[in-house]
Amino acid sequence: MQAEDILLGEGLRHAGPTDAHRLGAITADAFRADPFNLWLFGRFAGIRNLFHLQARRIYAPRGYCYTLGDAGACMWMLPGGDASFSLRDYAAFAIRTVVTCGAGAVRRGIRTGEAMEARHPDFEHAYLFSIGVRPSAQGKGLGRKLIRPVLDACDRAALPAYLENSNPANTGFYMSCGFEPLGEPILPEPDSPPLQPMVRKPRRS
Repeated sequence: MQAEDILLGEGLRHAGPTDAHRLGAITADAFRADPFNLWLFGRFAGIRNLFHLQARRIYAPRGYCYTLGDAGACMWMLPGGDASFSLRDYAAFAIRTVVTCGAGAVRRGIRTGEAMEARHPDFEHAYLFSIGVRPSAQGKGLGRKLIRPVLDACDRAALPAYLENSNPANTGFYMSCGFEPLGEPILPEPDSPPLQPMVRKPRRS
């Protein structure tokens, strides 16, 4: 599956490197009350730094991203893409995180990244790093509008989709879209909230 196989719906716009700031701002705002990310960083500043860094260095230049005005955004990595952090990426993450959230947040972030990588499936799939709707726009069905284009493309390509759900309150939404838990939750540290891997098998048309 390639980018040209994805048909964005009305109001959705493909986002490239010049849109990285908007991608980071929307998704950070959407995740400001996320239990896993609050455990990870303890402060919104850390969440904001992570999503801006991921948008700027990883997903806008290498992945497939799109926005719904200023209300919502998605960051995907399509099959064959590279979502890995370089040493420079880790340094950028660590420096800003130490300043805003302390050394413990850096430790938790590195352990979380290692735990996620260890559980990441080795079968070909589309990876949903983040889907976010700003709090002021939630409850209007925008999440479903955001997620559908890539899931529809996955169905046409007979390709699974994968994500890590960081908020149990979103489980019902993901399951209604066809995702199912994949094994036990990821727990980077004993006191961490659950980070639940989920996979969606392609549906026949």
